[in-house]
Amino acid sequence: MAAWDKIGIIADTHDRLQLIDAAVERLNSEGVRLVLHAGDYIAPFTALRFKPLKAKLIGVFGNNDGDQNLLRRRFEEVGAQIYGRFAEINVDGLRMALIHGEDEILLKALINSNYYDVVVHGHTHKAETYNVGKTLVINPGEVCGYLTGHATMAILDVKAMRAEIITLQT
Repeated sequence: MAAWDKIGIIADTHDRLQLIDAAVERLNSEGVRLVLHAGDYIAPFTALRFKPLKAKLIGVFGNNDGDQNLLRRRFEEVGAQIYGRFAEINVDGLRMALIHGEDEILLKALINSNYYDVVVHGHTHKAETYNVGKTLVINPGEVCGYLTGHATMAILDVKAMRAEIITLQT
């Protein structure tokens, strides 16, 4: 992949179309060229809302994603790539793990392995970033805003290895 200064990180969109639109608009305005989605899109019709996204989208499935075959097809139609439950992404030598995170034992093993530079997950709907050894852990929170009342996403500054949590407005 080419040099990436900023990477957009989202999760738990849960069919909230207006907030998906707000996230796409913000990601485009930030000029990100790659977006990672940590799952829980829910319905295949949500894929169309990502069509205006100017960045490459890579995602994984979450525990609430039903028709995964149709979800994958719809996202392929808009140029996105949805893996299964896990994706390993290498961006200019930066090793990233992308997982939804409902399997807490597996998530902790990925974080504590000291193998990945970045581990991205969702599932808890709690926006947070922290370091464990050399690994930066990023949970962008929930785009949907259902559980916390706050619609959030994150932007990873690759050079600084720092993620900023951003609150979305509709």
